[in-house]
Amino acid sequence: MAEDNNTPQAGAAADEKPQLKFSLQRIYVKDISFEAPNSPSVFKQSFKPKVNLDLNTTSTKIADDQYEVVVKVTAQVNDNETGTTSFLAEVEQAGLFRIAGIEGAQLEQTLGAFCPNLLFPYARECVDNLVNRGGFPPLMLAPVNFEAMYAQRKQREAKQAAENTH
Repeated sequence: MAEDNNTPQAGAAADEKPQLKFSLQRIYVKDISFEAPNSPSVFKQSFKPKVNLDLNTTSTKIADDQYEVVVKVTAQVNDNETGTTSFLAEVEQAGLFRIAGIEGAQLEQTLGAFCPNLLFPYARECVDNLVNRGGFPPLMLAPVNFEAMYAQRKQREAKQAAENTH
């Protein structure tokens, strides 16, 4: 019989930190949308794309040690010369994570940076697939550094908090 590593050992100190647990339980598409409002006429023009990309992350506590993290990717591609919308693709890639023994700022960073780093490759593939199915050339999104995005957001929040106290 396998041992359960989650139970305290006999003689263990009562004030020991809880054991760290992290597992990705499920990856799924929460919402997906593709629009090509100017098709089929957009296919008659030369394709000179201008890509506008919006990226957001959210997290929700589902249970004591279970969290849903969502990476939302919105890609709007317009013709660079005319401004005509070629397509709009939106994907909400989600994951269900079991996290225990991590609290405070470390938990916030895990949910705001580490988990999105795991989910983003799935979102990239989903966006690329949608765009191809819409009849357009591939849209291969560059990798994203969610650690840097998280750090920038925390700096902005700290700056705003400092400005509000003055």
